[in-house]
Amino acid sequence: MNRFDFTPYRRTTVGFDRLFDLLENNARMNSGDNYPPFNIERRGEDNYRITLALAGFKPEDIEITAQQNLLTVQGRKAEESQKGEFLHVGIAQRGFERRFELADFVLVKDAKLADGLLVIDLEREVPEAMKPKKIAINGAKQLSVVENEGNGEDKAA
Repeated sequence: MNRFDFTPYRRTTVGFDRLFDLLENNARMNSGDNYPPFNIERRGEDNYRITLALAGFKPEDIEITAQQNLLTVQGRKAEESQKGEFLHVGIAQRGFERRFELADFVLVKDAKLADGLLVIDLEREVPEAMKPKKIAINGAKQLSVVENEGNGEDKAA
């Protein structure tokens, strides 16, 4: 695998450490196992869905943890006694851990397991304090023209 060195960019930028860490961690994580397969889907301006293919797993075999900007999905298959002997095993039964980096203010809204697919719905909820606001110049109130009924002249409110 070709590894990209971000050191020259780290020396000349300020405040982008998290971005470089994400890129390096992503390259490190993608170098290994691709199990279980998954999709990431945008379902609206602030809604997302992650779908993982988890054939053979039950809800009690799966643990989903959301903390700060990290979503972790772990699967541990409970040992079950088999009545017969497998001649071929094509359905993966091994444990896994899949991590997803989440942007700021992205929250897990729901998780469902059906038909061998784990569906996790996410939503970005930006707090009111973080939303853009119009700022008046020099602290002046916005002026609007209001028509005076008495003499037909315009006056500033």
